[in-house]
Amino acid sequence: MPLARSLSMTSLNGLPQWEDEDLPVEDLLLFEVSWEVTNKVGGIYTVIQTKAKITADEWGENYFLVGPYFEHNVKTQVEACEPPNPAIKKAMDTMKSQGCQVFFGRWLIEGSPYVLLFDIGSAAWNLDRWKGEFWDVSNIGIPFHDREANDAVIFGSLTAWFLKELSCQFDDKPNIIAHFHEWQAGVGLILSRSQKLPVATIFTTHATLLGRYLCAASIDFYNNLDQFDIDKEAGERQIYHRYCMERASVHCAHVFTTVSQITAIEAEHMLKRNPDVVTPNGLNIKKFSAMHEFQNLHSMYKARIQEFIRGHFYGHLDFSLEKTLFFFIAGRYEFSNKGADMFLEALSRLNFLLRVHKTDVTVVVFFIMPAKTNNFNVETLKGQAVRKQLW
Repeated sequence: MPLARSLSMTSLNGLPQWEDEDLPVEDLLLFEVSWEVTNKVGGIYTVIQTKAKITADEWGENYFLVGPYFEHNVKTQVEACEPPNPAIKKAMDTMKSQGCQVFFGRWLIEGSPYVLLFDIGSAAWNLDRWKGEFWDVSNIGIPFHDREANDAVIFGSLTAWFLKELSCQFDDKPNIIAHFHEWQAGVGLILSRSQKLPVATIFTTHATLLGRYLCAASIDFYNNLDQFDIDKEAGERQIYHRYCMERASVHCAHVFTTVSQITAIEAEHMLKRNPDVVTPNGLNIKKFSAMHEFQNLHSMYKARIQEFIRGHFYGHLDFSLEKTLFFFIAGRYEFSNKGADMFLEALSRLNFLLRVHKTDVTVVVFFIMPAKTNNFNVETLKGQAVRKQLW
C-alpha cells in the first residue's frame, strides 16, 4: 500500500515541519495547483495532462487539480459535478457566499481527474487588499501594470483561502498535500506557509523564470551560470517582482523539485536552493500487448502523413515517398529556447551532405509550433482537394 509522510504541527521558525509518520494514501488529500490546469499556455499543461491518469489511479477520489476558470476552456474540457468530499463542498460554499465563484467538475482527459477552478475575475475586486497582504508577509510589491503577476496574486490568494477553509474543518491533522507548479501558482504556497496552515507543500519549477529570459536573449547561459548578477539581470528585464515570487516559493516549500538534472543545477544558481528531488517528466505512453499492434499503427499513421505530403507538394512532388524520412520538432514558439535555431542549422548541414553524396533520400520536416495565423493557405488546400479527387 502506498504511504506518504504527514505534516506535524510542531514548528521551526514559526512554520509547520515534517515529522516521521507514514500514512496510507486514502488518509490524504492531494491538491495539484497550476495556472495551466484546463488552460493550455505551455508545456506544463501537457505534463499535468499526461500524468493525470496514473496519479488518479493511485490516489482515487483524493486527487484534485486546482486552476483558473476560463469559460471557453471549461465548455469544451470540463464536465460539472458535485465534490465527492463534503469538506471540499463546504469550503467552496463558504467562498461562494463571499462573492467568489468556484467551479468543480471532471477534466475530460484520460483518468478524468477532479478539477477545482477559481474565477479570477469574480475576485478581482480584492486585488488591492490581497496585494497589500502579500506585501506584509513577503515584502514583494507587484506593479499595477503587470496583469499576469496581478492574476497570480488573485489565484494564489484564492488557493490559500480555500486551503484554510478546508483545513479548518478537520478536528485533528487534516493531512493535506498541496503541490504547486511554477511562480504563477507560488503565491498560494507563500500565503499558506505564512498563515501556518497545516498543509504539506511541494514546489516544482520546470525552468527558472530568469533562465528563460536569459536564454531568449542569446546569452551563453549554462557556461556562465555562476557569473550572473541575478538581481541586476532580473531588474533590467523588469521581472524582479516575478523573480522574487518564484524564489520565495522555492524557499517556503517543504519539498522543492525540478524536472531534470540540468534544471536542478540552474535552480541552485538562479534560486539559491538545491532541489530535494528530481522528478523527470514522463509521458503516459501506452504499452502495447503485441509488437505487431504497434507496427500496424505506425504503418497507418505513416500512410496518412504520406497522403498529406502528396497534397501539400501537389504538382511539385518529384521525389519518392518510399525513400523519404519525416522529422518533427514541436514546442512553444520560441526560436532559440526550443532549439529551432540549432535544428535548422543541423538540417542545413544535412542538406549539404545529401547533395554532395547525390543520395536519393529526401527529408521532410514538420515544425509544429502554435503561432498567430491570419488565414488558411489556399494553395495548400487546393492541392489536398485535387489529391482527394484523383484518389
